[in-house]
Amino acid sequence: MSSALQHLDYEAWLAGSAESADVAVPLILEATSPRSVADVGCGLGAWLAVFKVHGVEDVLGFDGPWVDRSRLLVAPPEYQAADLREPLAVKRRFDVAICLEVAHMLEPEHAAPVAAALVALADVIVFSAGIPGQGGTMFLNEQWPAYWAERFAEHGYLASDPFRRALWEEPDVKWWFAQNMLCYAEPATLERLPALTAARCDGPPLPLVHPGCLEHVLGELTEPGQRRPTLWPERRSAI
Repeated sequence: MSSALQHLDYEAWLAGSAESADVAVPLILEATSPRSVADVGCGLGAWLAVFKVHGVEDVLGFDGPWVDRSRLLVAPPEYQAADLREPLAVKRRFDVAICLEVAHMLEPEHAAPVAAALVALADVIVFSAGIPGQGGTMFLNEQWPAYWAERFAEHGYLASDPFRRALWEEPDVKWWFAQNMLCYAEPATLERLPALTAARCDGPPLPLVHPGCLEHVLGELTEPGQRRPTLWPERRSAI
């Protein structure tokens, strides 16, 4: 990951992470029952902090050396500086690894290595990455979910979609998490977790576009002085 990230305003970049995690983490816990969680691209550790609130004491986050450790939301020993373009320097496994809205910040040649790094960490991976046209900070490899499913399938991991329907209309969840959050699991592990088995993808994960994403993109295209389109009605139908 580029050192240019050190110039980002983390408060702006990670806005909404804690609120989104407050909703999503209980769903992850219900589906996977982890006792340990790793977060690759953890930022300040907002998601791990919520896991800890819900009783997961064994956590470890990875992100760049530019992160201001004085602002971490987890304890210093629960954070490890890492270049996500290189193998992670950790020789243990976790019950669940999460990697949320980070992988698209790496160049395409790093897609397979980051998948391999996640597989080396856990049998269950909760993963999201930006889709084509989503736009944002350092979007270097925007891909539909099928692309990432193929990267994990190279290690025998199966795709499951247990979270997006539940998160889709949650007002406190940022649309990029609701749109992109999928799960990849080692087959035997998937089979022993009913929520993942029930949501197993028969083919590639669906390439969904959230109304919030569409509104964001159209808003970026709106000329100054024009009315910004509103595509997010108060009462929304489920997918």
